[in-house]
Formats: sequence, C-alpha cells, structure tokens
Amino acid sequence: MTLVPPERRSLWLEEALALPDEESRPPLQGETRADICIVGGGYAGLWTALRLLELEPALEVTVVEADVCGGGASGRNGGFALSWWAKVATLVKLLGPEEARRVASASVDSIRDIGRFCEEHAIDAHYRADGWLWSATSAAQVGAWEDTVSAAEALGVSPFRRLERDEVARVTGSPVQLAGVFEETAASVQPALLARGLRRVALERGVRIFEHSPMTALERSRPPKVRTTRGAVRADTVILALNAWIAQLRELRRSLVVVASDMVATEPIPERLAELGWTSGLCVSDARLLVDYYRRTSDGRIAWGKGGGNLAFSGRVGTRFDGSSPRAAAVAADLRRIYPQLRDTRITHSWTGPIDRTTTALPYIGRLEGRDDLQYVYGFSGNGVGPTHLTARIVASRVLRRDDEWASIRLPERPSGFFPRNRMGAFPPEPFSYVGGRVVRAAVARKEAAEDAGRQPGRIVRGLAGLAPAGLTPTRGR
Repeated sequence: MTLVPPERRSLWLEEALALPDEESRPPLQGETRADICIVGGGYAGLWTALRLLELEPALEVTVVEADVCGGGASGRNGGFALSWWAKVATLVKLLGPEEARRVASASVDSIRDIGRFCEEHAIDAHYRADGWLWSATSAAQVGAWEDTVSAAEALGVSPFRRLERDEVARVTGSPVQLAGVFEETAASVQPALLARGLRRVALERGVRIFEHSPMTALERSRPPKVRTTRGAVRADTVILALNAWIAQLRELRRSLVVVASDMVATEPIPERLAELGWTSGLCVSDARLLVDYYRRTSDGRIAWGKGGGNLAFSGRVGTRFDGSSPRAAAVAADLRRIYPQLRDTRITHSWTGPIDRTTTALPYIGRLEGRDDLQYVYGFSGNGVGPTHLTARIVASRVLRRDDEWASIRLPERPSGFFPRNRMGAFPPEPFSYVGGRVVRAAVARKEAAEDAGRQPGRIVRGLAGLAPAGLTPTRGR
C-alpha cells in the first residue's frame, strides 16, 4: 500500500465541509445571555440542544464550539452507531439487572431514532442499519464475547447471534476471520454528515451556534458565565459536552484518560469489495484490546481504525491529537493482514483524534460542585454515535427537572475517588497514569502481535498486559 499525504481533516469532515451550504458560523463577539449554554458542538451538545427545545421550544439555547461543529470526535470516528448490549455486564454491576436491561434497550431505540431523524430532516448521513460483527482474528480472541453474551441471556434477551468461521469469512470477505457474534441493531453513518445535519436542524430551530469560539474560562458565579476568546455567555445553566477536552477541569481529570484512536481510508474500490462479497454497511471490530474496527463506505472505500494510540499527559489534549495519523503505516498494516487480497490498494487519507475513556467505558452525567446550573456529560469511551442520543434525553430531563423515564436513569456521575456511592476507581495520579499507561499499552501490543503470529506471549508481557484497565482498552467504532 502506498501512503499519500492526507489532509488535516478526516475523510468524513473533508467530504462534509465541501458541501456548498457548509459555511462556518461566526465566532462569539462580546457578551450575550441565554437560558442554557452548551459548550461543545458535537453529538452530545447538539442532540442535547435539540432535545431541550423539543421539550421546551421557548428556551434560548446557545452552543459555543472551539472548532466547527463536528470537528472533534463526532467528525473523526468510525461511524459505528452501536447499542450498549456489549456493555451489559457493566450495566448490571452498576444499575442492577432490570435497570440494565431497560438502559440497553433504550440504547437500541436511540439507534433507530437516529435513522428516523435523518429521514425526517433529509440528512443524508449514509445511515445503514446492517448490524455489528464482533469478531476474532486470532485464536486468543475466540470466545472473548462469551461473558457478555451470557450476561444478556441472564436478562432473558439474546441480542447476539454466534457465527462460525465460514459465515464470518463470508460476510466480511476476509479469510483471516475465525469466529464472531452478530448484533443486528447496529448501524453505520458518515459521522461528519450526521454532525453537520444536526447543526443545520439546530439552527433551523433557533439554536444560536458560535463556531471557532473555544471556552477559555468557566466562571462559577451565579448565574455562571462561559468565557471565549472574544466574548462570553451568561446563562441560567451551563452544560459541558467537551468530550476529551473536559480533562481541562481539575476535579474531573482523574476520572478519564485521553487516548488517541487512528484511522485510514482507502481509495474507492467498490468492484473489488463486491468480489469479496462485502457489499453491506456491516460494522466490524475484533476482540483485541487495541481494537481494529472497520467498515466500507458508501463510495466503496474501507475506513479502518485502531485504538490505543497516543496518551495525553494529565489530560492535555494538544496538537498531537489533530491532523494525520502518526500510526498510519501500522494501521494500514493491520488492514493488509486481515485483507491480504487488497495489499496493493492505495491509502488516501489518515487522521487521528482523542477519546475520553472512563474506568467503566460508560459516560458520566453529573453536576460540577453538586450545582444544578453546572452540568456535564462525557466519557463515551469510543462509543458515542448512538449513546449521545440517549444521554441527551437524560441530561435534558435533568436540566428541566422533569420527572420522567429519562431523568430516572442513573448512570454514574464520577468514580469512587470523587463520588463514594459508586463502586468505581479513579485513574492513578500523574505521572503514574501516563507512564504506567505507556508501559501497559506496549505490553498489550507485544502480546497481541505474538497472538497474531500464533505464538504464546512471554509471562512478563502477559502480566503487564493484564494490568490494562477497561478505560485504557478501546471499545469499537469511535
């Protein structure tokens, strides 16, 4: 494969921002007032803005975004809209069996609602509800899903269907696939087109959006004020939907780690994919800790991602998390290994981006200092395309003090170091988190390389890799 110099933006954003009606909104100038100010113009922020206005159309809602709407994780992810059935065991531990089943089922409804929203508002986000395959590409990965499948079946549901080697190879077109489970409710989207579509609908409904307006300070006055480089918004309620950038808040910093996920995209090869039998919008990810996730695009490319990239020291999200991927060659090598038939296919794009990983790989929804006027949502851990729609309902109901089915969903607010009721741990302080994360990540990479080659990893490598917490091991798709 030949790597060609990529654009600074992801393939998705390059396509979306090239559309003729995609002009940036002007930055905030001067001071303004709002009922609700949302910081962050990605999925979490925009879905929340739309849900607030759905419940109370007279609200004055303002969104401030540091880049362009969708410029963060919402425009760089793999485009997998997945449910929380893959996290059902964790949901049961945190919420109990009945509530876990309700929340996982609601996450499925969100995927379908996204499709209906796109249809209703003529958002051509390339939505395809063709499911998700959780696969094994080495013998060590086979059966990695069994605990999850069993946890779901204990609740009386069977969202996963086991596939044997022949069927997995047939639906993916790869001779390397060994086994897997299929979850039919998942969908794929062109993520930046979805984000920009949400932006358009939000503007049509009266949301004031200021792009190129990074938050420089959060004044915790009453009412609070959000300061940007050129202006400020004073609002009755501030909602922080900052994704990985929320690590700039000191009291939340140890509740997440910021880790990069990297992607490449091939040139369009629809005829060759058809020859392989890969014609659907199926989302695929394997069972390794440094996950490979991939899907075909509407124009016949392969979009291929790999988790476990750069780690941020003390949550500092700098320029290393923007632009082309520093691991493009390694990510492309994984594509070649799984699809040896496509060794000569050209890579045309690569990009990277930060992910906000929590210890449970589930988001936190809560209040700064216990204040109702300072709300936050973050920690989607690489799986936010679908769940941001669900969390928007939860956040909106809490902000508006509604006594409904959404306000009653009690996802954890923060890890136990900050919020003792929840049985979760915070990440270690720096420099231990950063140094330890790098050591463990390197061990995981060596372990999985040995397993790919059919070798048994060494005892020390296995031991170090076993220290990887859930928050450091990427989930699939975003």
